[in-house]
Amino acid sequence: MQCVRSAVFLLALILAAPELAAYDLAVDVQNASTPTLCAETDNVYLKLTSPEVRRFTIEAVHPNYIGSIVVDRSAFDLHNCPELAAAAFITEKPRRITIFETPDLQLVGLTIPNFWRKNLVPVRVGDRVETGVQLLQLWLRSQDRAEEVLVLYPQDGYWRARPLPPANLKWSAYGTSFLVGPIEHEQRPFVAISEVVFDPVTRTFRITFTRGGSATLRVETLDIEHQVLDVTLDAAVSDLPFAALRSMFVTEINNDVAHLGWRAKGAPNWERTPLMDFRRASAVEVWAGRLVPSRHNTSAPDMVMRDFKGR
Repeated sequence: MQCVRSAVFLLALILAAPELAAYDLAVDVQNASTPTLCAETDNVYLKLTSPEVRRFTIEAVHPNYIGSIVVDRSAFDLHNCPELAAAAFITEKPRRITIFETPDLQLVGLTIPNFWRKNLVPVRVGDRVETGVQLLQLWLRSQDRAEEVLVLYPQDGYWRARPLPPANLKWSAYGTSFLVGPIEHEQRPFVAISEVVFDPVTRTFRITFTRGGSATLRVETLDIEHQVLDVTLDAAVSDLPFAALRSMFVTEINNDVAHLGWRAKGAPNWERTPLMDFRRASAVEVWAGRLVPSRHNTSAPDMVMRDFKGR
């Protein structure tokens, strides 16, 4: 009887092996960041590549010091930003369009005058289609008020996510952006999107890429601790990064991200280094965040990418 039980257990392990392996797929993480003195420049660029990844998780989680914040800072900082400070003044007013709305959920589109990419990306919810919006905002009702929790710039594929505000704050900042899909480069990294479809019932965005293929991004969990997004690619991206983090670092106390942590496949521990010292690693989980409060977007969340799977 013991031999039979052992054989059954071994068979179960063999059958489960592909599934276990799918939960422990390592990806290549490469740092393409450059130094800057301007706090409004996206100089941080972390590229994730793999010819196998079809599914993964993105998590926005409050920084470890969130409960100690007394004064939050999120003001625009043009110190040491001569090119931005000298930019032409835009007189055109942005327009706000409510694309979909229920008492508990709202998808809003905004126009951004002089956006750097001029392509038009249709946004569809059911039978309604909107074109010409450069920013999508997802609002959800929580504790009797509306909270903006996720944004997408359809023309270049930049996303930002944040958890619900913690008990000690009425609001929390966005920080690090992320990209999903085949990442190209033209002036800056971007993902070319041909259409955005939103399903309000499942809180899922379906993104169709100009290069072919598509992805879905679903809001799986949202609370005052974190926001968890489930991402599925319909096909692996073999020749370009399939995801990236974009952010800002000037100093240890003036940044949106300052440190990078990663866990190698089979490793018993995490590794961590100051962001600008990191070069490259193979990882099954990546954390980008801060250890001490920053004077820039103090309450902005740390970002985690994990659960890389081949199917």
